[in-house]
Amino acid sequence: MSLRPALREAITGDLDQVVADYTHFHRTPELSMQETNTAAEIRRRLEALGLEPHSFGGTGVVAVIENGDGPVVGYRADIDGLPIDEATGLDYASRAEGTLPDGTTTKVMHGCGHDTHITVGLYLAKYLAEHRDLWSGTAVMIFQPGEETGQGARAMLDDGLWDQITRPEVVYGQHVWPGRAGHIYVTKGTAMAMSDCLRVIVRGKQAHGSQPENSVDPIVLGAYMITRLQSVVSREISGRDMAVVTVGTFHGGLKENIIPESAEFTLNIRTFTEEVREVVLDRVRRIILAEATASGAPEPAIEEMYRFPRCYNDPDETESFVAAARAEIGEDNLRFQQPATGSEDFGAFGDEIGVPYVYWFFGAYTPEKFDGAEPPAGNHSPEFAPDDVETTLATGIRTGLSAMLSKLGK
Repeated sequence: MSLRPALREAITGDLDQVVADYTHFHRTPELSMQETNTAAEIRRRLEALGLEPHSFGGTGVVAVIENGDGPVVGYRADIDGLPIDEATGLDYASRAEGTLPDGTTTKVMHGCGHDTHITVGLYLAKYLAEHRDLWSGTAVMIFQPGEETGQGARAMLDDGLWDQITRPEVVYGQHVWPGRAGHIYVTKGTAMAMSDCLRVIVRGKQAHGSQPENSVDPIVLGAYMITRLQSVVSREISGRDMAVVTVGTFHGGLKENIIPESAEFTLNIRTFTEEVREVVLDRVRRIILAEATASGAPEPAIEEMYRFPRCYNDPDETESFVAAARAEIGEDNLRFQQPATGSEDFGAFGDEIGVPYVYWFFGAYTPEKFDGAEPPAGNHSPEFAPDDVETTLATGIRTGLSAMLSKLGK
């Protein structure tokens, strides 16, 4: 069943303000777990709807919209920005700055589209609060910090979210990405990869660059480790399984003629199943330790930076969602896709209490941009931003409402 005319008219009538709100959030991003002003603005807007916001996980915000008997449905929107210097050229481009955990000052951008997520989430709350005659039950609106670092969902859960807030029967979430505006993209079953991020401190022995025989060179050792790690996917994992092992940073030394005491690199690992995840992590650790032994080096330190849980769309709930979304946006605007190798902590909200969830994507680009000679900028790019803002936001709102009202609607 598609949305009622009253909701369609409300969305159309509010669209200029929706876009204005989006541009506000785009201008004012904040880094993960530092979203103080963003959270305050979300609280203010929820209070203006007559709702009572609750804080979880530091800068997380939750509002419960109660409307008589019926199902309990959750919806999550993430709110953090990224340490990116925006290069979109938009007149509402971010000029914000933030401080990373190591004290480094950085430019900040909503380079993953969480500005659209905040805006859509707030308007879902608005329409549910203002059109109670169209539904019955309880809606739990979750505005989550720290998605980019995998900290936010866990922080909210550890802060007692499901001990203090009515537990939902299903949880929904969505994410903007470089698809065609007006289209949604969904996967049944595994929707996104799990992710493990490791820091490796390679320990050696310092010496003058002219006397390498007196050293254990951690840069050479680290290079061997990194080269050998590329064999994990090609030689340790079955061709029927998916895994990605990426070394994203390598740092060592301060001067060209000094062999340093240590070096450091960071790893990002993506897998789709727990079984493959454990195999990859085991092989990564084995290779790093073995290469150190082969070089006569002290044992390296392998530290977990953060990890993302699975994101598994319940098949039955996905079918229900697809039926509701198809009725609202049309068959031609619905796309099924293979699991994405990106990662999300959204699934933790459902996995923590054993309830199903559905997570989907919605597009951001005009047909001209999407079908152009060059692929449009993707998430985490300094150039990422919807070029059809109205359609992008309207699709997110319409699809989110369709999902929630498929359970709550009268």
